[in-house]
Amino acid sequence: MTTDAGGSTDLACMGIEGLDDVLRGGLPRDRLYLIQGDPGSGKTTLGLQFLLEGQRRGEVGMYISLSETREEIEAVARSHGWSLDGVHLVEMTAAEQQFSLEDENTLFEPSEVELRELMQRLLKQIEQVGPARVVLDSLSEMRLVSQTSLRYRRQVLTLKQFFAGRRCTVLMLDDRTTEDDDRQLQSLAHGVLSLESRILEYGNERRRLRVVKLRGVHHRGGYHEFAITTGGLRVFPRLVAAEHRPEVDHDVIASGLRELDNLLGGGIDRGTATLVMGPAGSGKSTLALRFAIAALQRGEKVAMFAFDERIDTMLVRLDSLGMDLRAHLESGRAMLRQIDPAEMGPGEFTTLVRTSVEEGARTVVIDSMNGYLNAMPEERLLALQLHEMLSYLGHLGITTLMVMAQHGVTGQLVTPVDVSYIADTVILLRYFEVDGRVRKAISVVKKRSGRHEETIREYNLGAPFGLRIGQPLTGFRGVLTGSPVFEGGASKLFNDGSDDGSRS
Repeated sequence: MTTDAGGSTDLACMGIEGLDDVLRGGLPRDRLYLIQGDPGSGKTTLGLQFLLEGQRRGEVGMYISLSETREEIEAVARSHGWSLDGVHLVEMTAAEQQFSLEDENTLFEPSEVELRELMQRLLKQIEQVGPARVVLDSLSEMRLVSQTSLRYRRQVLTLKQFFAGRRCTVLMLDDRTTEDDDRQLQSLAHGVLSLESRILEYGNERRRLRVVKLRGVHHRGGYHEFAITTGGLRVFPRLVAAEHRPEVDHDVIASGLRELDNLLGGGIDRGTATLVMGPAGSGKSTLALRFAIAALQRGEKVAMFAFDERIDTMLVRLDSLGMDLRAHLESGRAMLRQIDPAEMGPGEFTTLVRTSVEEGARTVVIDSMNGYLNAMPEERLLALQLHEMLSYLGHLGITTLMVMAQHGVTGQLVTPVDVSYIADTVILLRYFEVDGRVRKAISVVKKRSGRHEETIREYNLGAPFGLRIGQPLTGFRGVLTGSPVFEGGASKLFNDGSDDGSRS
């Protein structure tokens, strides 16, 4: 017998990215499992991947189709670039199960004769091949032939007893097209996987799976997102931060801009999460990327995820501010990924972040949280999932910078969802007006890991560092509210026309 990943010979590896992690290595061998899901949820693809993984490990596989033709199954395989050569594909469609009226035994119900013939042919085929892995697709056909729930349950029990001792792992696919209660069927199976497909009001459908039952295995519970791509299913396991060992590292991450670092009490502590909040156009992305570029200049790897701004537009904007990101992208130290929240769920995004960290990224930039929020249909779950991801990153000593746009430009600004309590540091950006000129203000309103300046300072965008920080706004009141009042004093503002980067 071949050995699965992790060195265990008692588990049948599924060969599906992420699913074996959910199952803690795979399915216990020589048992019968139920795979449930609505039509189109990915059951057939999952079954084929299971057989192909067995073939790769030298195990004989058998696919028994009760509903689809050989051509249909092979078409599914070709769409993923697979060849089913070596897999025993048995077609037992309803057309082949029909009997002519003159051949029927009138002493028995036609359905009973048909069911008995079906079971005899099925078991004979399996005995001839002697497979180590079997996929039976689908139980709905057997349920229809059985007609009664009692007869159907007996046939499934017969299958279970037939496979007992034959050293064969069996997946039974069920499309749940009937209204029968399947809890009795679930009780017969050693394990049950449920696949779901949900349609959102806009964007691609979202798929998720759950291990309903798995005897003898402490599997990863809850829902896990998955996607059907060319090449098969990809499962994105739910992230559990507590499973990752913390790394203790308390050094300070500087931005490379002295005034900004002073405002933050020296910089941002490694392993913490910083939230940059402000209205549209206030420079949130530039501020976050200032820390990212400083990390790149220190030789660290950085992963950046852009939800809102196109990558080309971002690079042109950074070039105009004297912030060279292109060279770091070409060297491979920086990874910049465009995220479409209409096509990607939060689970897949979390897996992308996790993969970037496993590939060496020490700083992660999410621009913006508004796009991340749009990827989460249920707003009430956003904080929980975000908290888990930030805890995971913090355990590994990863510095995270998040951008969030507030609704409005001046006056009372509204945040789409409050995640400020999750962040370790919160930087607030605001507009204010002086002598008919729009200016920008910056302040640090929260820092868990140490002291910081409590002043409100003016800043603006420009080369060579991307932004400049001015003196405290001592002559103003109400800047943070968006309705400032000048009360006189010694405030020193940037000179008009000084956006060329010169110091005031």
